[in-house]
Amino acid sequence: MLKIAVVVGSVRPGRKGRTVADWVVAQSGGREGADYEIVDLADHPLPLLNEPLPPRMGRHEHEHTKRWAAAVAPYDGYVFVTPEYNHGMPASLKNALDYLYAEWVDKATAIVGYGYLGAGRSVEQLRSVLSSLQMAHVSPALHFSLIHDWHNQGADFRPGEHHYGAAVQMFDQVEAWAGALKTLRG
Repeated sequence: MLKIAVVVGSVRPGRKGRTVADWVVAQSGGREGADYEIVDLADHPLPLLNEPLPPRMGRHEHEHTKRWAAAVAPYDGYVFVTPEYNHGMPASLKNALDYLYAEWVDKATAIVGYGYLGAGRSVEQLRSVLSSLQMAHVSPALHFSLIHDWHNQGADFRPGEHHYGAAVQMFDQVEAWAGALKTLRG
C-alpha cells in the first residue's frame, strides 16, 4: 500500500489550505492502492532555514529538522496544497522543502492550488522547485478559485463539479508514479 502525504503549505492564520486538504483526503477515500494522510506545516514549526550544512549532505543538526525529516520521509508521494500569495507559493512551503533533500528525491508529487485565479502561478513556481529536488510532478493539478469554489463570503467550500473528475485523474497519476518510483528507490 502506498502512503501519500497531503501537505498543507500555508501556516497563515485563517488559511483555507486545511479545508482544501481535508477535501482532498475525503476524495481519496476508498482508493485501493494508497492511503492519504494530512501533514500540516502548522504542526511542524520551522524557522527560516538555519542548518549549517546543505540539505544534500543529509547531516541534520537541529531537532526541528530531524523531526521534519522523520515526518515526511516515510511517504511514497505527496500532494502539495498551496495558496497563491503575491503570485507565488508561501514562504512556509518553500522553506519546508528547502530543509530536506534525500527525503524528497525520487518521489511522486501532485499539486492542488487555491487563490483568486486558481493559483496557477504558485503551482508553476512549485513545479520548478520540485524538479530541482528530483521529484516527479504529475501533470493533473487542481485549481480552486476563491471566487467560484467558496460561497457565503468565503465561509463555505463547495468545489465545482469539474474538480471531482480532475481529482480522480490526479490520484491515478500520483499513485502510478509513486508505485513506479518506489521500485526505483528499492
